[in-house]
Order: sequence, then structure tokens, then C-alpha cells
Amino acid sequence: MPILNHSDLKKVEEYQNFVRTSPYANATQDLAWEKVKEGWTGEQVYLEENGKIVAAMSLIIRRVLGNFSLMYAPRAPICDFHDKEMVKRLLEEAKPLAKKYHAFLLRFDPELPRLPELEEEYRQMGLRVRNDGCDKFDLIQPRYNMILKLDEPTFEELMPHFSEKTRYNIRLSARKGVTVHWSRSEEDLKKFFELYEITAVRDHIGHRPYEYFKRMLHAYENSDLLRIYIAEHEGEALSGAICIHYGNKTWYIYGASSNNKRNLMPNYAMQAEMIKWGIENGSEIYDFGGVFILDKTNGLYKFKEGFCRREGATEFIGEFDQVYNPLLYTGFAKILPQIQRLRAKKNHHEDRKVQQPKQQEPKKENQA
Repeated sequence: MPILNHSDLKKVEEYQNFVRTSPYANATQDLAWEKVKEGWTGEQVYLEENGKIVAAMSLIIRRVLGNFSLMYAPRAPICDFHDKEMVKRLLEEAKPLAKKYHAFLLRFDPELPRLPELEEEYRQMGLRVRNDGCDKFDLIQPRYNMILKLDEPTFEELMPHFSEKTRYNIRLSARKGVTVHWSRSEEDLKKFFELYEITAVRDHIGHRPYEYFKRMLHAYENSDLLRIYIAEHEGEALSGAICIHYGNKTWYIYGASSNNKRNLMPNYAMQAEMIKWGIENGSEIYDFGGVFILDKTNGLYKFKEGFCRREGATEFIGEFDQVYNPLLYTGFAKILPQIQRLRAKKNHHEDRKVQQPKQQEPKKENQA
């Protein structure tokens, strides 16, 4: 049964080499990713032909409803998703894991542009497809990503594809003396996290604990797959990011910024350096990550769209659910989004209280 045996070091090495060199490679399918996801158990299934691995799927598993578990394969499978028979075989290999962990659901979300005909073919296979009618609380990952094609040999030759304002801000940041460096040091990780906490409060978003990023750093510590970027001005950290190079992609996975000196446009300087890294390491695309609102009145979308003016937003195909227990699945699909909405509302309310300025005491008469 091709479930990866982690005690078989030779097979583990073969598996890791396959997923890292596959044209369908994705960082969240790497064996290192399960080290990042504390509280989840990692398992892998694969297919072999002529003694060689030809398809793979890494799952993270967690109990969510009593003794029942959710199995999630982020950005899986590692194979051609148009090859439905191969995907079907992978799902068959996952069934013993579903039984072992009492899973009511296996969810996976290929990093593939929207193809309605292919969606329908998978529905005919018995899978539930989730995209239309789902908001950010219904889905694990955003449906839309901003993806820049790195199809020019240099950054300077790529810049004309950006918006005029984006090009201006990149040059302004350089003129104003903003500098950018990268490392894999915990010192810079702490700088990033300080900025990350500031960003979470300012933008009313939930945030992960420091240990999450520390695990991410250590998971990739023996390779040049992950870098921490810091943009500074006169020694003051203004922006920070975590960027991952994996397969044919360089991925801007987390970003943060200070409330100070925003007029110096440090985020633009930092993005420029990370895009340059993508060109240097031979990536085909630079992934700015997800957006939820496709409207320039939204600051996040406006910022990313300035770099991706040519490409626009890329809509992914959505989530595919292999349901093992329909009753539990229905409850989970209804309850979890509601919990997330309430949590977001609570975080927004608490952040507003933190940001609310204290009322000044009235001045006494004759007070200078």
C-alpha cells in the first residue's frame, strides 16, 4: 500500500525529491510543511509506475468533531489534475487513512485556474466542488490570487508591465534611501513579527503566533527555499515579509508593515527585491498571494494589482471534497464558517477598542 513510511529514509528521500522537482510542485505539499502545522498529523500517499513515483498527495489531519477528523491536502495533488484516473487512484490510496483517523472529509484545492468543464467532470466522479457562492469564511484559501509572470530576463525589463504609479513608488522608495536586506535569522524573524502584529491591529485581521513563523523558519533552515525580507530606513524596520521559492514559483506568503514613514513606500522596495529573487532563482511566476475583493477601493487589491496590471486576478478552480460521512460533513460545512465569521467580528471589535484614543481630561480653568 503506497502510504509513505517515514521510517524508510530512502523512500522518504525519493518522495521529497519527486514533490520538489515536479512541474506541479507546491510548498504546502512539501514534507517540511507538516512541521509548520502544529496540532496536525502529516501523512502522504503516492502512486508508482515502473518503480518510480508518478503522483503524490500530502495530507495534514486534525480532529475537529469529537473523534472525527478532517483530512486536508493543501494545493494537492502533485500530478496533472486533468488526469482524472490518476487523481481517482490517489483518492483510493487515501481511504485507509480516512479509516485510520475516522475522517469524515478529505478536502483538496489544486492551484489551477478555473475550468468549469473540468469541475463538472469531477462532480460526475462524486466529488463536491466549492467555489461559486463561497466567501472567505467558507474556503480555506482565497479563490483569487495575484500572479505576476516572470517572463522578462531582468527586473528593469519587467517593470514596464507594472502600473505607472507602482513604477513611480519603487523609484521614490529608492530615492528616499529605503534599503532592503534578507536573511534566515531569528533576529529578523522577530523584526518581522513586530511589524506583523502592528499590521494585524491596523487592518483588523487575525494573526498567527510567533511560534508558527519560528517553525516555518526551522522547517526550511537548511535550504535557500525561505527568506525573511526587511525594508529599513535609517535603521528603522518599516516592512517585512516571508518569501518562499519552491518549484517554478516564488511566493510572497506573509507581509507586514509599520505605521511609520509609510510615505517612503517601503512595501514597494521590498516587493521589488523579492521579485528580483524570483527572476534570479529561475521562477516562472511570482505569487503575491490571495485577494478577496476585486476592487481598487480595497487597498490590498490595489497594491497587488499595480504589479499585476497585465495579468489581473487569477481565479483558482476551488475546493474539492471527498465526503466520507455526509451528516457530519453537512454540519461542519455550516458551523465552521459561522464560527469564523463570529471570530472575525470579535477580533474587529477588540482591535477597534485597542485603537480607540483615550479621551483627554478637560483643562482646568486658568491652566496654562
